Amino acid sequence: MESTVADIDFQAEVKALHDEMIARRRDFHQHPELAFEEVRTSGIIANELRNLGMEVQTGIAKTGIVAILEGDEDGPTVMYRADMDALPIQEANDHEFVSTVARKMHACGHDGHMAIALGVAKIMTKYRHRLKGRIKFVFQPGEEGAGGALAMIKEGILDDDPMPDVTLGIHLWQPLALGTVGMAKGAIMSGSSTFQITVRGKGGHAALPHTTIDSVACTGQLISALHTIVGRRMNAMDGAVVLSVTGLHSSSMRHNIIPETVEIMGTFRTFNAYTSEMLEQHIRDVSRSVCESVGCVAEVKVKHLTIPLINDSEVVNRMRRIVAPIVGEKGLDDTARTMASEDMSYFLDDIPGMFFLVGCRSSSADPQYGHHHPRFDFDEEALATGANIISAAIADYLITD
Repeated sequence: MESTVADIDFQAEVKALHDEMIARRRDFHQHPELAFEEVRTSGIIANELRNLGMEVQTGIAKTGIVAILEGDEDGPTVMYRADMDALPIQEANDHEFVSTVARKMHACGHDGHMAIALGVAKIMTKYRHRLKGRIKFVFQPGEEGAGGALAMIKEGILDDDPMPDVTLGIHLWQPLALGTVGMAKGAIMSGSSTFQITVRGKGGHAALPHTTIDSVACTGQLISALHTIVGRRMNAMDGAVVLSVTGLHSSSMRHNIIPETVEIMGTFRTFNAYTSEMLEQHIRDVSRSVCESVGCVAEVKVKHLTIPLINDSEVVNRMRRIVAPIVGEKGLDDTARTMASEDMSYFLDDIPGMFFLVGCRSSSADPQYGHHHPRFDFDEEALATGANIISAAIADYLITD
């Protein structure tokens, strides 16, 4: 299909929705809901989409939404996905729209993603008479490691008519400055896996360590050994690899008891499935050998949460022509990649498409707090950038004259 930029001033359309999008974002921020608990959130979104005249299906993967904006003529289907869930974090900000819910916070920008998607929905509804095809809006629950994308896929959202021809998504991205858009080809976000290792020894009195099989001492050796896998057993450049031990818990937390068991938890990230499989096997082998060397037993559990997120090269080339006039050539970042992960990867694994990293770091904020921090925030002018980009991108596929 030939690419044609629509003769619509999307910047002006977005500007008209500027205050509304900020208000939406702040309302979502004040009322965060965790994975698959997004009842209030999805209710607001579904009502807004119905008011725009869309066909709306709710209750997909518990709280997910699919809405169809049908054009006046037949054509391709563009799927646009936004995530809805918050994180179990106690917010430490002091602005006027802080979370009103204890230990829950939008600390990753999903509140902004929803505000952008609703803005795009309102803009594109205005031009539905010019759409040659349709837009499939997907509002996804449970992105933060809860498997929301796979849950929606299992319920058929990629198979049900209309089947998407291309899929688009964005992430407000604090590592990038406001006005910059990450548009790299290929793998831009890693696959994410978790591991839990139970080190089982023989507990006893801390004053008589020779009568025990010390699970704590063994765990210390094991942590050191795990952190030498990358760069010693594996080439750190082989698909890009990160392994981190992130937590410990023992069966006893008394100063005079050597515990029977110690549990280690952690994560590893890679940019391809083969490297992930190799790393899992190394974790199992190292855990077994270290523990056996001192008489302990290792029980290893690995869970693969996401696969690498891969941008389709042809879609990226096409989108460059759309985004360059919006942010300028200097605003295009062809190198932005991260070892963070996103389950949008499962949609892109089935349907060609692209995930934009929209810079949202304010130059005036000092210090800067990153994603998943209790004081995370973003420059709300990034909402306009995101809505402008996605509106123009969808129009390029569906409005051809």
